[in-house]
Amino acid sequence: MAIQLSVLDQSPILQGSSPQEALQQTIELAKRVDQLGYKRFWMSEHHSAQSLAGSTPELLTGIIAQATERIKVGTGGVLLPHYSTYKVAEIFRTLESLYPGRIDLGVGRAPGGMPGVNYALNKGKYPDVQSFPKQVADLLSYLEGGSPEGYQAYATPLGPTVPPVWILGSSGSSAGLAGELGANYTFAQFINPDGGPAAIQQYYDHFIPSERQKEPSASAAVFTVVGNTEEEAEYLASSLDVSLLMADQGQIRNHFMSPEEAQRYTFSYFEAERVKYNRNRMIVGNVESVKQQLEQMAADFQIDEIIANIIVYPFEKRLESYEKLAQAFQLNRK
Repeated sequence: MAIQLSVLDQSPILQGSSPQEALQQTIELAKRVDQLGYKRFWMSEHHSAQSLAGSTPELLTGIIAQATERIKVGTGGVLLPHYSTYKVAEIFRTLESLYPGRIDLGVGRAPGGMPGVNYALNKGKYPDVQSFPKQVADLLSYLEGGSPEGYQAYATPLGPTVPPVWILGSSGSSAGLAGELGANYTFAQFINPDGGPAAIQQYYDHFIPSERQKEPSASAAVFTVVGNTEEEAEYLASSLDVSLLMADQGQIRNHFMSPEEAQRYTFSYFEAERVKYNRNRMIVGNVESVKQQLEQMAADFQIDEIIANIIVYPFEKRLESYEKLAQAFQLNRK
């Protein structure tokens, strides 16, 4: 089975760079992977995250679509409980009208932030995540020209094409919902290393064909680190090891550290065990090893698309990593 490769970018702020530089790097990365033949370029939504500059993927989607030529562009994803479903539909109907056939709308259920952020986004109220299934169903209806909430409100501009909706999740419940609604599904392996194959199977088992989509379509997103050698890969991965550990501990940093800085960190026994566990969220190795691991992951998950999330230092190494993967998988370069 041929594996298609896509990209998830979180606009990481690398050591020595600024948020403004991180956003410019997102644009530069998108242009490069478009040339390399990657299928999709998705951007995540994070709020009040000091080391990630990507807070508005719906805005970046238009900017990236304008800067590229053929790659599909979208969100990985919009945190739907925070927003008006109708407004989200309008934004993506507009994007689809501007870039027909190139826009993806990925949505997630998680609030995606600390309580203060959640309240700030919802006028002092906590988001109603229990209404997520209805929100997604309403979103699909609005995108397709319906008025599901009875307000006689239609998402415009109308057009001949509709952006595909992807439900992003890290559990079986989101997978089952995606299947029942006839949407697409992506498992966030980079967030939760457990239960991916079972969630994908639940999606397949619950999939109901619809007019918009006759067959199920699933993928998985995973942190990926590619080195020239196994030793270099471990060296590059050390900065992600420490960054994820600090995030688990609630430590706030304004950048992703360099491997040089990470190498100076001394782990306690429990920290070392946590780092070992977090490695299940990653694929690490030289290019041949990474290719084999990604192929095995695709087989285990029964999918033909992997979304690589590469955060290594410096930025030039990120570009080089995506280039190595493209070459290894013989992507259709422009």
